[in-house]
Amino acid sequence: MKYEPVIGLEIHIELNTKSKMFCSCSAEYFGADPNTHTCPVCLGLPGALPVANKVAIASAQKLGIALHCENLLSSKFDRKNYFYPDLAKGYQISQYQEPFSLKGYIEFDVNGETVKIDVTRAHMEEDTGKLAHAEVENKKVSLIDFNRSGVPLVEIVSEPQIHSSDVAKGYAQKLQQIARYLGISDCDMEKGSMRIEPNVSLRPAGSNDLPQYKVELKNINSFRFVQKAIEYEITRQTEILEKGETPALETRGWDEIKNKTFSQRAKEMAHDYRYFPEPDLPPYLFTKEYVAELKANMPELPDEKRARFIRDYQLSTYDCALLTTDIDLAAFFEDTVKAYPKGEPKRIANWIIGELLRRLNESQTPLSSLNLVPASLAELLLLTDEGKITTASAKEIFEKMITSGKNAQELIKEFGVEAITTDKLEEVVEMVIKQNDKVVAEYKAGKEQVFGYLIGQIQRQTQGKADPKTAADLLVKKIKK
Repeated sequence: MKYEPVIGLEIHIELNTKSKMFCSCSAEYFGADPNTHTCPVCLGLPGALPVANKVAIASAQKLGIALHCENLLSSKFDRKNYFYPDLAKGYQISQYQEPFSLKGYIEFDVNGETVKIDVTRAHMEEDTGKLAHAEVENKKVSLIDFNRSGVPLVEIVSEPQIHSSDVAKGYAQKLQQIARYLGISDCDMEKGSMRIEPNVSLRPAGSNDLPQYKVELKNINSFRFVQKAIEYEITRQTEILEKGETPALETRGWDEIKNKTFSQRAKEMAHDYRYFPEPDLPPYLFTKEYVAELKANMPELPDEKRARFIRDYQLSTYDCALLTTDIDLAAFFEDTVKAYPKGEPKRIANWIIGELLRRLNESQTPLSSLNLVPASLAELLLLTDEGKITTASAKEIFEKMITSGKNAQELIKEFGVEAITTDKLEEVVEMVIKQNDKVVAEYKAGKEQVFGYLIGQIQRQTQGKADPKTAADLLVKKIKK
């Protein structure tokens, strides 16, 4: 390869506080009528003064701790000046020189290898409004909704150490997982509460110098689109460099319909924003005791949970990685283990990975949206243990449990899949032996492959309600008599 990609990521995460960053307006704006969650502060009206959200600051600092950052004891907010229709004040309250967190890293696995990417900073800022482009009376117009304006954001900036779209995707997914484990954001990319902005440039393969340009890809809202946008830019910039030209320093958007990037505006440099300390907010001084208390109250993070699952449940690294991908899934697993009298973590893990997780992935549905509780899966496994339902029927019932929210007992009765009793099964086995005496004779003569045919006849007679192992054991026993 003649050129090597040099990629840095700027990721914005909206915090799930009740109120906005600098005012008391509700931050739960998604789905609300336009411009109904606003006040003089978040509309930037003259004379309105900001008051910082203490919970949002603590959430940002917890994220910094989770990213192995240094939490600065002295910090402040700055004004970032630029003019754009969705920025009511003409400036954004952000952080530049003294953010809350500096110099951390994220470790994650990509294609079986552990990758470590350094984090430059994790700083706070307020979100902007949102533009909607429409056509009214045959005229193209842009409409502004300021409900999002002022919602607290954390921006996490990576070092330009990423060299492939796979690693960029893995980094972003790990960051989403950490934020969700902390409980500071749902990071729902469809709602815009997590947005990814890759900075992409190319340098000659083997060079360690940073390129003299970079292209920012703005506000991408899916991991798949991040990969596709980066790959498109690599191809586009390669073609430009091959002509002896240098790609423009610019901000580009991603067109998910045309699967291509498009130019939006020339890229600003830091000095163009004319940063200066926010005059309406005082600097912050934190004590070491305050930071120590934050660290002491941190929840169990993904890597810690995965290590504990491996140690406590004696499961494979692969199983534990899947079970801890999502905090709700991890809790579902542990609660099922507690509710199931036999425990058997491996069996429960197999059901969750093989049945539950597969269906969630197919339907792209979060576990939290299902009306399914761990005790219901534990009950289904217990009914299978007691021989009241076959494993095959249990899988069918489980699918109906997921879609209906009903418990196993209800569904077993509703669909009539309760396993037949041992006495009744014995009668069926004896009948199948009598009706297939020639096949039985072949089996006795050493033709073992016909055994499956006899089992199939038993299942046909019982409409699939016979446990295969019990049926096989009885068949062997009766034939040998």
